[in-house]
Amino acid sequence: MTAEADELYSLLVPLAEERLIVPRACVAEVVRFTAPQQEAGAHNWMLGTVNWNGRTLPVVSFEGTLGKDVPPATGRTRIVVFTASTGQLKTGFFGAITQGFPQLVRVNRDVLQLDSTEGWPKDAPVLCRVKMINEFPLIPDLERMEAMLCLLYTSPSPRDRSRDLVCRLLL
Repeated sequence: MTAEADELYSLLVPLAEERLIVPRACVAEVVRFTAPQQEAGAHNWMLGTVNWNGRTLPVVSFEGTLGKDVPPATGRTRIVVFTASTGQLKTGFFGAITQGFPQLVRVNRDVLQLDSTEGWPKDAPVLCRVKMINEFPLIPDLERMEAMLCLLYTSPSPRDRSRDLVCRLLL
């Protein structure tokens, strides 16, 4: 196997106090921050929705999912648009605010090590923390984030008289 095949193009996504590391293929686009349209009664980490390419894009604060304060928007704030891989979101995408532009990096086994340091709630969408040279980014659980979004939008389906619960983002 070649050295290139053992490398993965990834993005370091800056948050207020942390960084996330995600495979480049998970990110559809990084867009300028637009204030999301908020819904009354939503969790503090669910910032609302924005229009993205004619689609309703739910936008979250990853810091909020960790139980931390949602950082205020600044001139550097962006929305990272993630591809929804589980099929739970009809739009196929969701966004997360970032405190700057993600940085493209190539990672391989030599530069990445598992770090046993935790510090996030058990129900947070985090798989683990890794050590990457002098960085300690979190690897997010994007599938869990999708499930959390669907739980927010779960309600009885108007199409189903049995009153089964479905994700309204699928309607």
